[in-house]
Amino acid sequence: MPTTLCSAKASYKKQAGTLELTDSHLTWTQEGKKVPAVRVPHLEASSLFCSKEGAAQVRLKLGLVNDEAGHNFTFTSPSAVAHVEREAFKQELTNIISRNRSAAPTPLQKPTPLSTPAKTPAPIPSTSRATSVASDSRTPILSGIDAATDFRLRKKVLLSNPELLALHKELVMSGHITESEFWDGREHLLLAEAAAEGQKRGRPGQLVDPRPQTVEGGEVKIVITPQLVHDIFDEFPVVAKAYNDNVPNKLSEAEFWKRYFQSKLFNAHRASIRSSATQHVVKNDPIFDKYLEKDDDELEPRRARNEVSDLFINIGATLEDHVETGNEKDVTMQAGRQRGALPLIRKFNEHSERLLNSALGEVPPAKRRRIDSGIDDDEDAYAQITLDDLRDPEAMSGITLQMQDRERYFEGQLARSASEQAGGEVVDVRAAFAELKHGFRGWETRFSQFRIDKKAGDAALDSMTQNVSARLDIRTRKTDLPPTLFRQLTTCQTAANEFLRQFWTSLYPPPTTTSSGATPSQTAAKAAKMAGYLSKTREKVEALVRAGQLEGVEPERVEVAMKPLLDAVEHALAFYRARSAKTSTLKTA
Repeated sequence: MPTTLCSAKASYKKQAGTLELTDSHLTWTQEGKKVPAVRVPHLEASSLFCSKEGAAQVRLKLGLVNDEAGHNFTFTSPSAVAHVEREAFKQELTNIISRNRSAAPTPLQKPTPLSTPAKTPAPIPSTSRATSVASDSRTPILSGIDAATDFRLRKKVLLSNPELLALHKELVMSGHITESEFWDGREHLLLAEAAAEGQKRGRPGQLVDPRPQTVEGGEVKIVITPQLVHDIFDEFPVVAKAYNDNVPNKLSEAEFWKRYFQSKLFNAHRASIRSSATQHVVKNDPIFDKYLEKDDDELEPRRARNEVSDLFINIGATLEDHVETGNEKDVTMQAGRQRGALPLIRKFNEHSERLLNSALGEVPPAKRRRIDSGIDDDEDAYAQITLDDLRDPEAMSGITLQMQDRERYFEGQLARSASEQAGGEVVDVRAAFAELKHGFRGWETRFSQFRIDKKAGDAALDSMTQNVSARLDIRTRKTDLPPTLFRQLTTCQTAANEFLRQFWTSLYPPPTTTSSGATPSQTAAKAAKMAGYLSKTREKVEALVRAGQLEGVEPERVEVAMKPLLDAVEHALAFYRARSAKTSTLKTA
């Protein structure tokens, strides 16, 4: 019999029962029953979450390998006992999860199936809410990641796209295509999701400016959170210095923040132009007034700026601009006309500079710019402004165009170009230039007298307006087809489009793909399989026509709606028959 590690009274989905952890499984059994309703092998445990200390209910959540939602348990013993029981489960499950992670397969190894050993009892079917997949669901679609991460990415993509989820249920769950075939050609969705998860969140661009809130009784309240304290210290180092100098020796933390938000120092840090009325309302404070600095409202800023040597980003460089009119700063380029706005503008500039520095990291300024030597000046100038993130690292070579009678096409092109060269007239360059120069005489007078006819512009505007109105009318117009029939039509069209995509990609696979390459026999088998599915499309459409007649819908409406799909299917089938006949002829010969 399995050894019991710990046991406790706990509720699951508002049902009372017993939670028990053995040396092989975590089980929960409802009161009055003998068979466990939840049975989780140790190998399926992947994450663990607990309720906060002091919470009203003592809870424990266990995440599974294929189900992040997992199972939630609430300990029903008295609070003191429940905490002790929860900590016992937490310690044991933490060790189990650590062993699972250390035993996880590396990307170069074949993923080990997370199945229950043969000696342990067979688990009861899981009540997991995770999206089920076919038998090959544990085979990673993307190379270089483990099966659990790949499954989680697929699940997140499906849950974020309801239409794709419905198509997955229609084709994969029903066994028409496999999981790998479904994601073939959709690897970019998984890569985008993985990139979004791995993207580092930057600092918020909003300037720190706590806004007081008026509560009942006319009192003013500012909610102080640890994040707000961190942002204030980071944005205003002088506040951090005042905190270290006075807390807790001279002021308590609560008194420190209360006096700070009532001081002139806080008023100087506000992200607004300070008025004289506001300064009279703020009271003097003997502690915080020592940290006040003079307003930075002189023509030259107090904090010296780093000179920018890169002219592409130096918007203040006018050394070689407008040489014909001069480069002296005019009245619009002189700072200090509104002296009260200078501190605020410089505060915004310093805040923006801190954001850029946090994004660039601790890198010397000289290394932040690309330095390319040994190339032309034009190429060097372009290299300074090009962004690597906006360039596709993989060049798309395209798909080779299959043409019939290719030789005749190029022969016709060569013959036509030769005839054009033979019949072409010899142009006198001097005479043509003289005629062009003569045509430009008096262009200033003619240009001032030029008037554009409003009829052409009005006609173009009316045409565009009618086009937009027609599009909006189509989008806002609701279909009068019965909901059941409309859903069946949509499902049939979506499934057939997927079969078409699978068919054409099997014949003409994209040149750049992250999936493993298939052999010619495998692609031929896949094309034959998809062609078999496509051959049944007309029967499905005819069945929908009959279903529409029973609901009072004219057959012509259904046929018109499905005609583009049937044409695409017929084209694919005709191409497949011609290709198969050509292949069989070559084999016979």
